[in-house]
Amino acid sequence: MYIKKILEPNFGENMYILVDEETKKCAVVDPGGAVDKIFDYINSNDLTFEYILLTHGHGDHIGAVNAIKEKTNVKVIAHKDEKVLLNDNEKNLSYSMHCGVQEVEADIYVEDNDELKLGNLTIKFIHTPGHTLGGMCIRVKDDMFTGDTLFAGQVGRTDLFGGDYNILKKSLKKLSKFEDNVKIHPGHGFSSTIGKEKMTNPYMS
Repeated sequence: MYIKKILEPNFGENMYILVDEETKKCAVVDPGGAVDKIFDYINSNDLTFEYILLTHGHGDHIGAVNAIKEKTNVKVIAHKDEKVLLNDNEKNLSYSMHCGVQEVEADIYVEDNDELKLGNLTIKFIHTPGHTLGGMCIRVKDDMFTGDTLFAGQVGRTDLFGGDYNILKKSLKKLSKFEDNVKIHPGHGFSSTIGKEKMTNPYMS
């Protein structure tokens, strides 16, 4: 397994390509833009594109979903509680972003602890609301995509539609129970580990 990080320049949003090296199947996490970069990487490495995985539904994380769907048969995966946000361009704020109006329908809506196979990899979905109603983290082996729930040294804002700081605190407590060596890949900023965030992130104390 390996992970390719691609930066979407307008909002500094991290997009990730998750690859099962054995089968060359891949999924893209939170494609907010840079469609050409995504396809260039997939095509140049002869990968089979299977899924779009969404940690949450804000415009800077879904901005390229519809453009990708127009070119492929990949399936979009999101948490069931994120449907309202995905379906409404005002709630997901895309109407005011560089990506333009985006309204997305997931092909598969998952719940907490659901799993999905990507080649020989097992992907586990962890519901972590607080930034949005249906925000989730996505774990594969010892790597976890945390979206805008948990950053290195920070957490996601809670003043937008579906946000609730008290709920976010419960989600952070849930994440703190995972192994210290789990590497987090956030929606913005640098990667870290659960252990480091428990030691240095004031919101994880």
